[in-house]
Amino acid sequence: MSNGCRNTYLGDIRNIGIMAHIDAGKTTTTERILFYTGVSRKMGEVHEGTAVMDWMEQEQERGITITSAATTCYWKEKRINIIDTPGHVDFTVEVERSLRILDGAIAVFCAVAGVQPQSETVWRQADRYKVPRIAFVNKMDRIGADFFNVVKMMKEVLGANAIAVQVPVGKEETFCGIVDVIGMKTYYYDSDILGASYREVDEVPGDMVSVVNEQREKLFEALSEYDEDIMSMYLEGSEIPREKVYAALRKAVIANSIFPVFCGTAFKNKGVQLLLDGVVEYLPSPADLPPVEAESFKQGEKVLVTPSDCEPGALVFKIMSDPYVGELSFVRVYSGELKTGQQYYNPVMEKTERIGRLLRMHANKREDVDSISAGNIGAIVGLKHSTTGSTLCSKQKQFLFEKMVFPEPVISIAIEPKTKADEEKLAFSLEKLAKEDPSFKVRTDEDTGQTLISGMGELHLEILVERLRREFKVDANVGSPMVSYRETFSKPVTMEYKHVKQTGGKGQYAHVVFEVAPLDSGKGIEFEDVTKGGVIPKEYIKGIEKGIEAASFSGKYGFPVVDVRVTLIDGSTHEVDSSEMAFQVAAVNCFREAEEKSVPKILEPFMKVEITVPENCVGDVVGNLQARRAEVEGFEDVPGGLKIIKATVPLSEMFGYMTNLRSQTQGRGTFTMQFSCYKELPESIRKQKFGIIY
Repeated sequence: MSNGCRNTYLGDIRNIGIMAHIDAGKTTTTERILFYTGVSRKMGEVHEGTAVMDWMEQEQERGITITSAATTCYWKEKRINIIDTPGHVDFTVEVERSLRILDGAIAVFCAVAGVQPQSETVWRQADRYKVPRIAFVNKMDRIGADFFNVVKMMKEVLGANAIAVQVPVGKEETFCGIVDVIGMKTYYYDSDILGASYREVDEVPGDMVSVVNEQREKLFEALSEYDEDIMSMYLEGSEIPREKVYAALRKAVIANSIFPVFCGTAFKNKGVQLLLDGVVEYLPSPADLPPVEAESFKQGEKVLVTPSDCEPGALVFKIMSDPYVGELSFVRVYSGELKTGQQYYNPVMEKTERIGRLLRMHANKREDVDSISAGNIGAIVGLKHSTTGSTLCSKQKQFLFEKMVFPEPVISIAIEPKTKADEEKLAFSLEKLAKEDPSFKVRTDEDTGQTLISGMGELHLEILVERLRREFKVDANVGSPMVSYRETFSKPVTMEYKHVKQTGGKGQYAHVVFEVAPLDSGKGIEFEDVTKGGVIPKEYIKGIEKGIEAASFSGKYGFPVVDVRVTLIDGSTHEVDSSEMAFQVAAVNCFREAEEKSVPKILEPFMKVEITVPENCVGDVVGNLQARRAEVEGFEDVPGGLKIIKATVPLSEMFGYMTNLRSQTQGRGTFTMQFSCYKELPESIRKQKFGIIY
């Protein structure tokens, strides 16, 4: 057993993620990083199903990344903890929770396609969490590769201050090396051994001097705005020391002011070592970042958590079922130290957790450690009460890290066990999967008694069903995909309800008066108590909130109720017969009667869709979209005679769309889709689908 993370100096740690659009080459880039840092002895390939980080069978078969796998490697005596995140939009929750705990990221872009829809989505997610980034323009050897066009797209589409710190020597099949703009050196790669080694030359090729100098000028101009010494040296025309450039650029990257752009081709092993140098040189260590904000659990005040604090503080960011050790809880330690055999407190659950084993992960392999110190990422075996987003701290100093918010699922399918033997296994397995993935929900339909599973898209549910069969050995029959509709109030109403029940013993009494009003889309359920003079004691308010939550779970038409504000304005109690349970029952009935009086509306999910098609197919594709009730919002030109069509479309109209698109575009069309908002279901569709007339 190793001695854990104690010997690594905080400034020598890099917690990074690799993020991009699907098929930009994230996992291949990670595989090369693992090879060159000595973690892997053989290079894994996505297309051969041998990638180390894509260790799930479904990942190997489909050539996509589904879960964010964690691994640890070393480069130039720095420890690099890497999270390889998925690019497919159905697994965006994996990206979200990874970015929450990372200190820096490598954004991988395809040299041909540039900034694609999902790369824009993950970039915006990283903006939200203020994650410093460096960019890697991959696939420089492909036909149509254009490094400077990708830099331009980063500026125009992402609004990023992208600055090239490298310039490619050649492009497409002639790509053979890289010029370092700061060091003014050229690195030539040996094509005979797929670029696995390179030679370093202290000069720039003659035909590239003007291009490299132009990029150098842009770099110094950008740094001048950030560093006064560099500004004065630049204006005076004097030589700027390299160390000064590196230090200023590092500061600018950590402040999210500049995003350095590297280039290469991971598949041909060109540019990976220099990219690793960039990770070490420019991305922050935990010591470089401001303190993490938390909230004191008891006082509700802001608490600043720093790596130097002695009190432990860790965030559980992922739960994973492991066939060999059981449930793994991935944690980022922000302060203090977690040790095996010690007890830590989960303030939300008000439970003490004992750490059975601590592991440092390498994809699906693991290494036992005695401790994990501040700034590091690891996994815990043996947590019983913690879920994704749980905080672990000491009982003496209780605080909570910011809660992780996950999108609501938009698509459901019915699932039932094939045999009686599978029945119990199915319930257990679904519970495990729901704990792992916060965007996956399981519920029982009250009317039919069917088990419904809900997720972020068809692929998301397809893979979860595959996992049931392979990992959990559960055979199940699966229904057709169904849209997750919602209900909301159409107008404000005031409703009064008295719950009075007299039995032989103690009776039940609860009296509530609600004002209920619709809210804007995406607001959920809000509750406010404005009663005065203690007409309803505080101990019963929790029961009212529970009742509203239970009632909103299934509205008049059987769908969850969303986007309403419930205000408790009055009520009364009985000194003997009132209880929390009585007020919960009253709240359920009052909410349901209020919805009936308001005449509820049915809402359907709309998806933001971006479709890339050849220009000559645009008319046919747009016509087909309009027949699917789409709202076409605009068009965008992309290299290679292609156009991007941007639209919002009801999810119910998008089932099986890929087959349709392929036939319209001779197989050249692709699309990405993510949830946008809920909108009212048109009357004609409502009558047709549900036979409901208001």
